[in-house]
Amino acid sequence: MRQAAISPSLAAFLGLINSFSEIFDSSRYDKSVNTISTTKTQNSGAWESTPLSDWGLILVEGPDSEQFLQNQLTNTVLGMQSVKDTEVAQGNNQVRLVGYCSPKGRLLASAWLALQTYPVESSEVKRYYLFISKDIAGSTAKRLGMYVLRSKVKVTDVSDHWMIEGKLNQDAQAQYLSASDEIALQLPELGVESRNTQRIVSAKPKQAHYDATHSEVLEIWNDLEVISGIPRIVLATQEQFVPQMINFESVDGVDFKKGCYPGQEIVARSQYRGVIKRRLHLAHFLSGDADVIHCGPATELFHASDPNQPAGMVVLSAKNPSNPNRIDLQVELKLEALEKGEIHLGGADGPVLKIDPLPYPLIEI
Repeated sequence: MRQAAISPSLAAFLGLINSFSEIFDSSRYDKSVNTISTTKTQNSGAWESTPLSDWGLILVEGPDSEQFLQNQLTNTVLGMQSVKDTEVAQGNNQVRLVGYCSPKGRLLASAWLALQTYPVESSEVKRYYLFISKDIAGSTAKRLGMYVLRSKVKVTDVSDHWMIEGKLNQDAQAQYLSASDEIALQLPELGVESRNTQRIVSAKPKQAHYDATHSEVLEIWNDLEVISGIPRIVLATQEQFVPQMINFESVDGVDFKKGCYPGQEIVARSQYRGVIKRRLHLAHFLSGDADVIHCGPATELFHASDPNQPAGMVVLSAKNPSNPNRIDLQVELKLEALEKGEIHLGGADGPVLKIDPLPYPLIEI
């Protein structure tokens, strides 16, 4: 079958991912360039877009919605600025990474949060949008709903009725204008060797012609998400991690100054007593059988010296679009396992992982 030609912008994204791979492999990584940033930029130009079938959306709205979420999430929601029509939520004032923990301090969910207000009679009502993994959206909305009690709050999983899309752009002059029925937020940019990629996730009610087919843009989006080093909890990894085990506090997903929330005491104790012995790392492996090797979230990792005891697990994984034999991974690992020896995927005889540098500094515990 004849291979379809790709657009110049897609080729540029593939070049960016290849640059990441080369830098990781040659240790020419510069943290002063490759940093997590949510600064507002003025951009205009063509955007590559793809449906995100693995993503879902929860709406939390009502007069008491702000305080309700403040009491449930790892990050503060107080003081968030509302997004206006056709604007994209950007920066920490409008976009927050949040976690939702069990009473034992284990992450049940992670989400990107944005806010819009809409008029009801003579007042403004707040509606919060939580962009979350689709396979846990329903259970998370149900669990949140259990704590509404007498609060004037409505929690709704709209994942099956809203279209979630990812949008990518490398044009420094590009600006994305959302539709009037669309909510869009900008994720942290990824930059390497002075080249930045903007990422926007958006949602709007589904139309009859909605198409969720697989695309090259989706492969690029997924790989960029992995190499961003920002974790996303899915069904297979629910309740596996205290936030610090996957660097959640280092990517601004935890506010240690806010009030109580489920699991808060354990999360705070882990931070201030320095008991975290596991961290999220980036890694990859090369194999001619990459298509058949199981490497999805929750796949266990093993150290060569202790093949019977897991040393960690996969958090997220994606095929590298510029190299079909390469799989990029976010992995949670025991720190001692990194001191010497090899880390294997799936078992003692599985592929050997090469650990790559993170695109942000860790908050030391």
